[in-house]
Amino acid sequence: MNSEAWSLASKFIPESYVRQSENACKNRENIIRQLLQHRKLPEIGWDNVSVETFLYQLSGMDSNNYRGNCGAGEREARFASELVRRRHYYFGHGIGRSGDLTEPQPKAAGSSLMYKLTNCLFQDLIKFMGIGAPHECIVVPVATGMALVLSMLSLRNILPSAKYVVWSRIDQKSCFKSILSAGFIPIVINTVKVGDQLQTDINLMEEKIKEVDKKNILCIMSTTACFAPRACDNIEEIALLCKKYDIPHIINNAYGLQSKVIMKRIQKAQMKGRVDVFVQSTDKNIMVPVGGAVIAAFNIGLLREISKTYPGRASSSPIIDSFITLLQLGKNGYQDLVTNRDKLYAYLKKELTTVAEKFGETLLSTPDNPISFAVTLCTIPTEDLTKLGSMLFWRNISGTRVVTTLETKTIEGHTFNGWGSHSESLKLPYLTAAASIGVQKDEIDAFIKKLNKVFLELQKKQR
Repeated sequence: MNSEAWSLASKFIPESYVRQSENACKNRENIIRQLLQHRKLPEIGWDNVSVETFLYQLSGMDSNNYRGNCGAGEREARFASELVRRRHYYFGHGIGRSGDLTEPQPKAAGSSLMYKLTNCLFQDLIKFMGIGAPHECIVVPVATGMALVLSMLSLRNILPSAKYVVWSRIDQKSCFKSILSAGFIPIVINTVKVGDQLQTDINLMEEKIKEVDKKNILCIMSTTACFAPRACDNIEEIALLCKKYDIPHIINNAYGLQSKVIMKRIQKAQMKGRVDVFVQSTDKNIMVPVGGAVIAAFNIGLLREISKTYPGRASSSPIIDSFITLLQLGKNGYQDLVTNRDKLYAYLKKELTTVAEKFGETLLSTPDNPISFAVTLCTIPTEDLTKLGSMLFWRNISGTRVVTTLETKTIEGHTFNGWGSHSESLKLPYLTAAASIGVQKDEIDAFIKKLNKVFLELQKKQR
């Protein structure tokens, strides 16, 4: 309400009550003003009423919510379902325009403003997590694989004759398929075993660059967080290779945003060599529904090209979810999640070590993987390996993976031996488990308890 409305309200209820209420409303107006002024994550997360108040103010800026609006076009943000209308806080126009994700819409000023602010909040979060070098980012309403596709298609405009993508192997289908979907030929660089963990084969990578000629290479794609025993790629050395041969570098940082260790490595890689783009998933890092990714870039010109690559308007749903979550978490809330995850990572490591030793197995040493663990399954007969995974699943344990190292998978003509293990040479069956953001101690305790029972049951069977 404006000052006149507050004054009129005092004719109905005591003026002292009105002034108290006016001050409370002004406090909410102030945090909105501060957000618009500073474009940063709030230190302390917003309460529900403040978030919803701002959302309704923003959606009220879109033409479909104007009082007396009369739509005469083919796209007027109409809703057939009131449930859908409320679920989206009356936003219906999406984001961007036909030629550019970041271009404001004349009929959707509120949606456009929300999108700009969400990008600013993620940029501040990336800085908070360890990347101080100048960068920008955009949220795209697609998951990580398609975000990588958009990034590669944008590079095609710069390097039209390039046809290869040098890819450090990670056995996750969406990463590999992103290269194929973008229309490029993958050059697979198998990992090498150093100690217990699988690391980047830098020497082979450089050999392949020389073999196919750098002018034919679109980019090198590396990966940070992944399933143990694969380590984070040696992104610093890859960045040096990219700088040496003038090749773009895309980092698949799908769930690395939650780790300051990983984010600082990306910063270091950029300082030492070349990093063009790094992509992270919204659901894996800020706990929202699947469907969004953050494309961040040190190469600002390339980021603008990526924003122009997306065809047509885009869904605002992942942006709304991210905007709400970031405002409600604030820096303090996200830091609490990060601190708790770090503590529970150490706790999970201790508990898995105890289980492994109890049943004659080993927790593999993977110091360059700050999120995931791998426990050997040497005492389990080959025919029972997949059974172990299903036994855990039927006991409501999700997210673990049993890797036999015996599987072969062919993806669009490309065959991978030892699928799931990120390597052709690894012959050790194992189970993976992770301590990702949002994990709770009681979840780890339940997992460890049931893992003990499954090991006991399978080992009894052998007697």
